[in-house]
Amino acid sequence: MDQLKDLADQAQKAFAKCQTVAELDHAKAQFIGKSGVITDAMKQLSQLPNNEKPKMGALINEIKQNIESLLNSRKDQINLEVMEEQLKSDKIDVTLPGLKQAQGSLHPISLTLNRIEKIFASVGFGVAQGPEIEDDYHNFTALNIPESHPARAMHDTFYIGELVLRTHTSPVQVRYMKEHQPPIKIISPGRVYRVDSDATHSPMFHQVEGLWVDDKVSFANLKGVVQNFLQRFFEDDALTIRFRPSFFPFTEPSAEIDMSWNGGWLEIGGCGMVHPEVLSQASIDPDKFQGFAFGLGVERLTMLKFGINDLRPFFMNDLRFLRQFAR
Repeated sequence: MDQLKDLADQAQKAFAKCQTVAELDHAKAQFIGKSGVITDAMKQLSQLPNNEKPKMGALINEIKQNIESLLNSRKDQINLEVMEEQLKSDKIDVTLPGLKQAQGSLHPISLTLNRIEKIFASVGFGVAQGPEIEDDYHNFTALNIPESHPARAMHDTFYIGELVLRTHTSPVQVRYMKEHQPPIKIISPGRVYRVDSDATHSPMFHQVEGLWVDDKVSFANLKGVVQNFLQRFFEDDALTIRFRPSFFPFTEPSAEIDMSWNGGWLEIGGCGMVHPEVLSQASIDPDKFQGFAFGLGVERLTMLKFGINDLRPFFMNDLRFLRQFAR
C-alpha cells in the first residue's frame, strides 16, 4: 500500500504530458481503469485485517477522488486549448458582407390580379369572392345554361358527386345578386377549372369577371369600362377595342372582345348585357334594371403583359422563371 502515497503526484505528471483527450483517456486507465492501480488496491483490501480495512478504504477513495479531479481539470484545459486554436484559425472578417437571404416575391398571376383589382377599384368596382366547389344550380341553371350545353358534359367539367368545380366565376355574381339589390358594381376574380391541358390551356386557371347592374347601364358603359381597363393595364392610351357578335347563354346581346395588338386584332374576352332570365333567377326585376357582364382570362393578360408564350411555367414552380418577376 506504500505505493498509494504518491499516486496522485504520479497521475498529475502523467496527465500533464497528455496533449489530447484521447491520450488523457489512455493515461487515466493506468490509474483508475479496470486494470489500474486504484482497482488493484481495492482488490487487496480483502487481505488486510478487519480493523484496518475502513481506514485503508477511505484512503483509497480519497486518492481516487483526487485523481479524478486532476483528470477533469486537465481535460478542461485541453478542450480550452483546442477551442483557442480553432478561434485563431477560423477568424471571421467582420468587414466582409453577410450572406444574403433569398427574398420571396409575388407570383406573376398574383401581380396581375392585384393590378386588375386596383384598376377596377379606381372606377368604383368592388371585389366579390365565392366558393370554388359549386352546385349545379349556381354554376349552370341560374346562368341560363341549358341541360344540353357542352359545358355540363363530363369531358369539359370536373364533377365531385353532385357538386362541380366551378367552370367560371359567374356563380359569384349570381350569389352576390341574390344578396344585394342594384346598384351592383363588382368584379369576381378567382380560380376556375375545366378539363383541358396544353401549352395554352390548363385544368386550373384564373378568370376575372365584371358585373354592373343598375337602371341605366348600357352597352356604351360596357365599352368604356373595358377599354379604360385595357388601356391602363397595358399602359397604352392608343389601344382600341371592338365587339364581335357572339352567343353566351347568360348575356343577350353577347359579344367577343377584341383589342388592337401588334397591327391587328386579338381576342381578349367575352361580354354582353345580362340576360333577363339571369336577373330573374337572382330576384332582380329585369323590367326595372339592366346590366352588363364581361370575362377576361388572367393568364392571357399576364402572358401578353410580360411577353410569355407558354402557359405551363405559371404552374411549374420553377424559380428560374419566377425570379424574373421578383420586385
